[in-house]
Amino acid sequence: MSNLKTQSSATAIPFCRLCSPRLGKLGPRRSVGTWLAQPYVRGCCMKIVSRRAAFQPQPTQGFTLTEVVVAIAIATLAFGGVISSYVFTADRAQWSAYSFAAQSLAMQGVEQARAAKWDPKAWPAVDELGLTNYTVTEMLDMPVSGQPVLATNHIAVTLVSLDPPIRQLRTDCIWSLASGRRSRGPFTNTVITLRTADQ
Repeated sequence: MSNLKTQSSATAIPFCRLCSPRLGKLGPRRSVGTWLAQPYVRGCCMKIVSRRAAFQPQPTQGFTLTEVVVAIAIATLAFGGVISSYVFTADRAQWSAYSFAAQSLAMQGVEQARAAKWDPKAWPAVDELGLTNYTVTEMLDMPVSGQPVLATNHIAVTLVSLDPPIRQLRTDCIWSLASGRRSRGPFTNTVITLRTADQ
């Protein structure tokens, strides 16, 4: 093959003197994004595929505004649930710590009342406790920084039986939960027990 010429920079179609009169009918055609020459030309010319394919941009598919808004709403609900669960768990843990401290303080008030000497058979009879009500304000045993948390013990001693001598000791520990800028309560922890006279 001689006298080769190029028809375009994108597609090269070699031809010879035999098929040169038909060159005008061999114009390049587009097929599946690639420039191709006419596939058959009287046997002397061959099919040539361009080395440089025509760029066909593919349509890109993205998210619509509705899909983006729905996705953001779902993510917000998920993160909101996680954060609210964490806050609720921390708040319940703090409340449980305060409640245990108040229960311990109420038990302490009952033990102090039980420790009082009560011996009606002695001479003279000894009764350091008596049938009375009294109030004690103390600090909750909590490892807190800043202002301490106070609780009030209301201790009541009532007669249950004269023979045998039995008294009821009741302690109501009243406290409030200070969480950040808000305060909840008051809450009450109660301990009730019975005691008899010393033997």
